[in-house]
Amino acid sequence: MFLIYLDTAMVNLAGLAIREGLGLSAAELTVVVDSYLVAFAGLLLLGGRLADVLGGRKVFLSGMALYVAASAFCALAAGGPMLIAGRIGQGIGAALVMPSALALVLNLYPSPAERTRVMGIWGAVAGLGSLLGVSLGGTLTALLGWQSVFWVPVPLGLISAIVVWGSVPSFPGRPGRFDAVGATTITVGISALALGMVSAAEAGWATPTAVIGLAVGLASLVAFLIAEHRSTHPLVPLGVFRRKPVVTAGVVLMLLGATLTSLFFLLPLYQQDVLGMDALTSGLTQIPVAVMIILGSAAAPLLARRVGLPRALHVALVLLLAGFLWLALNPATDGFSVHLLGAFLLIGAGLGLGIVNAFTAAVRDSGEGESGLLSGLVNAAQQLGGALGLAALAAIAIGAAGAHGDIAFTTAFLGGAALIALALALSLTLLPARGETRPPRASTGTGNTRDRATSTAPH
Repeated sequence: MFLIYLDTAMVNLAGLAIREGLGLSAAELTVVVDSYLVAFAGLLLLGGRLADVLGGRKVFLSGMALYVAASAFCALAAGGPMLIAGRIGQGIGAALVMPSALALVLNLYPSPAERTRVMGIWGAVAGLGSLLGVSLGGTLTALLGWQSVFWVPVPLGLISAIVVWGSVPSFPGRPGRFDAVGATTITVGISALALGMVSAAEAGWATPTAVIGLAVGLASLVAFLIAEHRSTHPLVPLGVFRRKPVVTAGVVLMLLGATLTSLFFLLPLYQQDVLGMDALTSGLTQIPVAVMIILGSAAAPLLARRVGLPRALHVALVLLLAGFLWLALNPATDGFSVHLLGAFLLIGAGLGLGIVNAFTAAVRDSGEGESGLLSGLVNAAQQLGGALGLAALAAIAIGAAGAHGDIAFTTAFLGGAALIALALALSLTLLPARGETRPPRASTGTGNTRDRATSTAPH
């Protein structure tokens, strides 16, 4: 968990150096980032299913081997296509590592009390990885070049694989089948939509690549829904979409994922292109965001107990909206400013409070054996939102800039604010009010409950 979040943060900080070193356009750099997200999001649920059937340790070690090899391939990339191929490999590896790691944790700590404590550590490690990544990524890029951010995961991944291989028991897999059709259609759908949006940024929305990409993407998503309806072992049991809190929280997390991913892709470029910072300074000045995410995550349960879960989510989204608007209106002066600091503090607090409380809203009414299924679904929603949101906001911002290769950052930040405003409106109208009678708990999937509890990982 730490490794994946560390590497993601470092790559974001190295974005401008990658673009300049390989001669990429802004749209091509977007594809470098989005290719990882598409592979990760599209295969995440399949990775969880593989861990259930084949055993968590076997899938973890296979996924880590792929992630390490793909990281080294990225470091050796001599051009954009080679780097994109490596990023896809990293995404596939992460989709195997993340859910299998959680499956191992849940097998090692079976009681509810143990799992509560362990999941607290799991979330804190993600925040710590992001915190170290924003500082280490800028430092390594400034001193050793962008290739260094891809070399770091190699020794860390090997160490984690050795530790797991030598100390974690080989829990047996459980009989089952794989929803290969569902995994293929969701991956093709998200990939085609992202490709269509990024292509539109460079050549316009009426170009063949954009039109075909969007059409294939929508058709594949429809095929995914049909496949899930017919499958006896679906990746996503469609009955879950009849539950209003789960659907609302999932959509809110999808919108949060879109803004979060887009922000940390665009922010280093904004700081370096517009504010004149170098990679090291950009990373160091983002530390307040990471710190506030950690503090907000820790404070989220306390605020929910104090004012109720729906109101706690409303507070988080209001803080996040205010932060994005402040960032969009930040005067384009050189260096770090009090305006930027204020926006960073609000955005970090809003993200920490919002993501935790949205996850809680999705799983709080889960029946026996459902918590893993529901947390996995909303986690996938967040990752899918990140992949599509980055492609959409980048396309809009690049198109608004007019000149080839430029980005209209204010337009992008206002687009993020619009997504947060939409999430706030949904949370106000659809989440149940405090004290409202909730429907009886019911199972939403197929297969045994243990499979569902260990199939996916919260983000």
